[in-house]
Amino acid sequence: MSQAEGSAARRIGLFGGSFDPVHNAHLALARTAVTQLGLDELRWVPTPHSWQKPEPPAPAADREAMLRLAIAGEPRFVIDRRELARGGPGYTLDTVREMQAQTPGADWFLLLGQDQLQGLHTWHAWPDLLARVTLAVAQRPGDAIEPHPDVQRAAQRRVALLMMAVSSTEVRRRIAAGLPIDELVPPGVARYIDQHHLYRR
Repeated sequence: MSQAEGSAARRIGLFGGSFDPVHNAHLALARTAVTQLGLDELRWVPTPHSWQKPEPPAPAADREAMLRLAIAGEPRFVIDRRELARGGPGYTLDTVREMQAQTPGADWFLLLGQDQLQGLHTWHAWPDLLARVTLAVAQRPGDAIEPHPDVQRAAQRRVALLMMAVSSTEVRRRIAAGLPIDELVPPGVARYIDQHHLYRR
């Protein structure tokens, strides 16, 4: 019996980023996406670096280790290491193509923040990417950011999430200033940062 005849297609979410470091707002978004989109699996895809951003200040191995600590005990969360293993510059489209070839017949959802959505038209071969995934965009209350008109017309489902006032930039800033981060990141991540002396000036 085929998948179409026997059961619904697997629903897989993709959540990429430098996660430098992963924080509580990342986790809140991921959990909300799993629930609201009915995901069978959410794949966290840490990047070695972004072609649109400077080199992350923390090594990839540390960022991956913190991510593993953060998602421990979450049965639908998995880490996909292919971009780290690939090394060097890469594109989301390449990652999606590889995943779809390995898991045919699934429905794919790409999680984005509104800032990423606004710049999506600058991504490599973005029309091909949007033909392969459904966008799941996290909304912040009061935000009125709109994407490029061509992107706006693409199939997308917005994840309604009250975004927490947390960013990786703010976490790094507080660490550099000697301020506590216990309310911004999971306990295991806070301990890892302290033990490995990350983000200190």
